[in-house]
Amino acid sequence: MRRSDQRRDAVFAGYQHQVTGKPLEELLVDAKQFTRDLTEGVEVTKEELDELIARHARGWSIDRIAPLERNIMRVALYEALHLEDVPAEVAIDEAVELAKEYCGADAPGFVNGILGAAVREPA
Repeated sequence: MRRSDQRRDAVFAGYQHQVTGKPLEELLVDAKQFTRDLTEGVEVTKEELDELIARHARGWSIDRIAPLERNIMRVALYEALHLEDVPAEVAIDEAVELAKEYCGADAPGFVNGILGAAVREPA
């Protein structure tokens, strides 16, 4: 299974967990290791990721951002900031592609803008 597919699976596991409240362990029963690593990493760093998203989503509170878009950005930021083998550009590009496929027409630009600003922010 390609990493792109596993990223999508991680996004949807986080989304389902957020929307339905189902435990992540239940949602990840048949998941590949990279999907598990992403989902679990996002869960551990969710507060940090959401703060970063909120800081760059000018005029939008984190709760106002659609859950799917929020989870796409969480996975991308987790990869860009915490996985050394994933270049930030790849994480952002994958997130924009997911937003194009699964979100509204304005989502890809919104996701790209927030992620681009967030990864350029000095550590």
